Amino acid sequence: MTSLALDRPAPTRLDPARRLSWYGLIAVVAALVRLPFLTQPLSPDEGGYLLVASQWSAGRSLYGAYFVDRPPLLIGLYWLADELGGAVPLRMLGLVAVVASVVLAARLAGVTGALVCAALLSTPLFDGMEIDGELLAVPFVLGALVLLARSVAARTDVARYALPFLAGVLAAAAALVKQNMIDGIVVAAVLLAGLGLQRRWWEAASRATAFAAGGVGALLAALICADLRGTGPRGLWDALVTFRAQAATVIDSSAASTNAERFHTLLLAGLVAGLPLLVAAALVGVRRPRREPLLPWASVTVLAWELAGAALGGSYWQHYLIAVVPGVVLLIAASDGGRWLRLATGYTATCAVLALALAVRHPLQLSSDAEVAGYIRTLSRPGDTMVVELGHPNIVRAAGLQSPYPYLWSLTARVRDPRLADFSSLLVGPEAPRWVVVSGGSLATWGIDATRAQGVFDARYREVTAAGDWHVFEHR
Repeated sequence: MTSLALDRPAPTRLDPARRLSWYGLIAVVAALVRLPFLTQPLSPDEGGYLLVASQWSAGRSLYGAYFVDRPPLLIGLYWLADELGGAVPLRMLGLVAVVASVVLAARLAGVTGALVCAALLSTPLFDGMEIDGELLAVPFVLGALVLLARSVAARTDVARYALPFLAGVLAAAAALVKQNMIDGIVVAAVLLAGLGLQRRWWEAASRATAFAAGGVGALLAALICADLRGTGPRGLWDALVTFRAQAATVIDSSAASTNAERFHTLLLAGLVAGLPLLVAAALVGVRRPRREPLLPWASVTVLAWELAGAALGGSYWQHYLIAVVPGVVLLIAASDGGRWLRLATGYTATCAVLALALAVRHPLQLSSDAEVAGYIRTLSRPGDTMVVELGHPNIVRAAGLQSPYPYLWSLTARVRDPRLADFSSLLVGPEAPRWVVVSGGSLATWGIDATRAQGVFDARYREVTAAGDWHVFEHR
């Protein structure tokens, strides 16, 4: 029977006790390096998701008062962090996700896999200290891969079918945190196809049924819980599928120069972090597979999917590269290791250490965001609201207010309100915000036709202060 690598001799030939010691050491170091970043300012995504989660209930938009194109489990995790206190609990949740990922990577690919996982999830080159969907989805993906590996090598009927069921649950959970992270489904498809090619039709069908049952069960549970809070399946389909297609069109037609620059930064970050070296070194070892003929196919297929997902994301943020970590770990599990892989791993770990040292010496400030939020928080009265036009909902969160405008992120406004018709209606209505924060002092930006909205805005708001590129306006 095909086996995935969990029980093969470790290439490093460490005895079990020493291997466990190394696993524990790597996990502890991965946790410790995150401690200096626990209190850093919330990024726009972090602040925005916390803001959405804090008021998630039945409302006028997808998640209460706000629209965001993210699955419900991600918002649920942010709700948990918000209930526990906000920023620091969120960072602790990220720490737990990283430690769990390192332990699972060790189970899948040994010391080398654990070290690579810790380095890539921690490096500031991938914005590893930002708690985004990719980071929180990685342990679910790796957990699904470990269970699939164990199920293929299982010798009892319970293990053969219970483990695929649990793998299906975790694979669905990963997609419910970040919708493009369907790595577990991709690997399951490759393994089941392998059983089919061996003409073990009944075994392939029964395991596929168990895996699908786990995934569908997790999906239904998430949809029911979301619906109880006012977020229905139709709205989620609109946000996760329809909106993403519309967003890709807007990005392609309006953001060519901006995205080209971010794309080059993304490629540079992956190159400097050592991703190509790791993949090449692992592939050299894959030429000599021991007794896992399907593992190389599964690893290459899932890695190709992850790279495609990063490319199809459109905006090319650096944290997209975190989604590639499970595929790299699985490829290492398929490799016999060797000198080149050890050298590539050492390079990646060294780069992560240097990037972390630089990030500690020059921490994220977001001083303009903090200055604007502090100004508005000081002068606000009960019942005040504000809008940041466009983006940076972390300012709204830090100011302690809510926004009457459902589009907290710039891309959602560019897709759903490109002429700012909804924004203009808000400004002349009874729910007009007291405060509006604008980047550059004008509503005009790529993908936005602000011709009419600018006149409405100028007639009703006056500028009161500025910080950096932010201009703060108050209702007249």
